[in-house]
Order: sequence, then structure tokens, then C-alpha cells
Amino acid sequence: MEKYLIQGGNKLQGEVKITGAKNSVLPILAATVISGGKSIISNIPKLQDVSVMAEILKVIGSKIDRDGDTMTIDTGPIGSIHLPEELVREMRSSIVLMGALLARFGEVNVSFPGGCEIGPRPIDLHLKSLRQMGVEIEEAHGFIYCKAKELIGADIQLDYPSVGATENIMLAAVRAKGITVIRNSAREPEIMDLQDYLNKCGAKIKGAGTSIITIEGVEVLRGCNHKIIADRIVAGTLMAGAVMTKGKIILKDIVTEHLQSTIAKLRETGANVIVNGNSMMIIGPKNINSIEILQTLPFPGFPTDMQAQFMAMLSIADGTSIINETVFENRFKHAEELTRMGANIKTFGKVSVVKGVKKLTGARVYAKDLRGGAALVLAGLVAEGKTEVENIYHINRGYENLHETLRSLGAEISCI
Repeated sequence: MEKYLIQGGNKLQGEVKITGAKNSVLPILAATVISGGKSIISNIPKLQDVSVMAEILKVIGSKIDRDGDTMTIDTGPIGSIHLPEELVREMRSSIVLMGALLARFGEVNVSFPGGCEIGPRPIDLHLKSLRQMGVEIEEAHGFIYCKAKELIGADIQLDYPSVGATENIMLAAVRAKGITVIRNSAREPEIMDLQDYLNKCGAKIKGAGTSIITIEGVEVLRGCNHKIIADRIVAGTLMAGAVMTKGKIILKDIVTEHLQSTIAKLRETGANVIVNGNSMMIIGPKNINSIEILQTLPFPGFPTDMQAQFMAMLSIADGTSIINETVFENRFKHAEELTRMGANIKTFGKVSVVKGVKKLTGARVYAKDLRGGAALVLAGLVAEGKTEVENIYHINRGYENLHETLRSLGAEISCI
């Protein structure tokens, strides 16, 4: 199993282009199923999760060619509504194929999905919403079988602004009869990117980025060309790394509007963040200020996917910070590993109290999930001595060659 070896002490300095967003490309790859045509998707990052989604599409019949960061996907030959269990269990995002296959064929058979173990993420909102659209659902032996004689537009009120549920409803609704309205919808940038892709294909969707999305069903979609938006979490991770190492980096090809909550909190630490169009300079402060309260919330609030990286950063800040994780239960597994490096962190349910220490010390640590793994890498960049981060499989699910990116910015890190 691969691991990272990190020698701490180097500042991050230089320029880096941000790759396409993992959380955007996965639902868009699923959406290519609906048209049965050919789509060309660019700015696709080389990630484990992307490989799994592509493999699922191939197994059910799609033809996929990849050239660098561009995929040409022909979903015309798809002939199966049975998603491969072993692949679906690897990745939670595969659940959005439910809405896509229902839109294309009116039925789908899928196992309950897997992914990072960061607390329960039930799909009851997905199923409840699809039932409102006329889908009959049977759950048995770990599988979900869905069938609809006809998808019908519905007025859907989500109990929680779930990203996955919003995406599944959008995918099912684009070919439903009539109009579907999603209230209390997720507002994440990745939802807007999905809307842009589908509208290019001939869908009639408006409202993505707000709490109400309206979809007017159409009979036919076609394939299109589309470029994936930049990954705001990869950008945020590197921003935190620049602050921790007292470095100075420039991020290229970003959408600054997607990073406002992260920028605001970094400025609280004393960092200097200078925005210039689709690029940004981050200059780390001499001393990192603690943050009185950091609370994760659905977009446009502070992203849960940045909580672990900020915990690593705040572990060497001046003073005490309080982190309140409101999105996922059990998302503090990295705290235990950070304490092995000398951090002073106490967790109480959904709250962590992080008391800044003078220094971290290199240790052998274990990545238990994707963002927690990234946090341990950041901690290794500033730790005294050598850090070994094991089980980097999780990190590779969301970061394209993270060690190469960090090495290009001056870090001493290798993958073995």
C-alpha cells in the first residue's frame, strides 16, 4: 500500500493551476447517460473516484476514450440498468446514477453505496423524492430496485439541502412529464455546473445556486462539450498549506466566488489573500491567529470538506479555536492522528477544541478518510522531522498527485 514520506520545514512557494472539481465531474459523468449521445468533457482530474465512475459506465455499456484531461463518452450502447455492486460500494457518488438511469430507461437496480466512513449519510431523501415523481422502489438484501412507468414532475421540499438528493432529482426530472420544483435545494457550485452541462444538452433548468430549482421536462437530450469547474476544496487545501508553512503561493484557474467562506476564515488567521480575477495570491502570516468559532455549514457556509485541513492549521495557531461540525457525524477521526504529532485537540461529539501548540513532530499516521488524509499531509509539511502518512488510497480519491503538486511548490515529499 502506498504512503507519503514528508520532511517538514519547507515553505510552499510558487504557482499552481487548480484541477477540475471531483464533486462536479462525478454527477456530470452520470448525467451523460441520459442523452444516449456523445459528450466531450474536459478539465477532468486524474482521481480514483473518477476511474471508478468511468468503470461503472463502461460495465453497463458506455464507450469511453480518455486523452489527458478530456473524456469522450458515448452512452448510446448502454444496455444494462444493473449497476456493478463491487464498484458502487467503493464510491458514494455512484448513487446519482439512479436518477440518470431512471431518466433514460425508467428503471435501475443498485446496491447501497460506499465511500468515506465519516458518519451516516442516508439516502432516504433521494428515495422519498423519487417516489414523489412516480417511482416505485423496492429495498431488499442491500439493493434498491426502482421502476417508473412514467416520471412525473413534482413539487419537492427537501428536509435538508442534500447535494446528492438535489442532483438525483435534477437528473430524473430533466425527462419527466411536466415541471419539477426542488425547494431547499443544495446551493453548491457543483450543482450550478451540473445545471450548465444539462442545459447545454437541451434541458430546461433554472435556479441552481439558489434554494429553489425549477426543471421543465423535455423529451430529448443530446450530448455536448463541457469544461468542469475548478476544485474549490483542492484550492482551499493548498491555501491552508501556504498559511501553515508561512509561504506565498498563487492559484490559477479558480472561481473566487466559490471560495469566499474559506478566504474569510483564512483572513481571520492573519493571512493576506489577494484576489485578481481567476487567480489568487495567499501569503502566510508570521504567526497564525486562532479562530474563535469555525462552524461547517452547507454552501455558502464553511465547507465540511475543509474542516480537517483547518484543524491541522489551527493546531499550530496562537490560542484556542473551537470547531463545530454540523454536516457529518464522526468527522473528527483525523484529530486522533494529529495528536500523535503533538497537537492538543479534545473532541466532544460534534465539537472540537483545538489549543495551538508551538510545534508538531513527525510521526507515522494513518489516513482514515479523504480530507482527514489531506490534513495529515499538511501537518507533515510543518512538523519537525519525518512524517509517514499511510493509507493514501483515500487521498488519491480526491487529489490528483498531491505529492507532485506540493513538491512543485517546494515541499519535500515523496510517494513510495
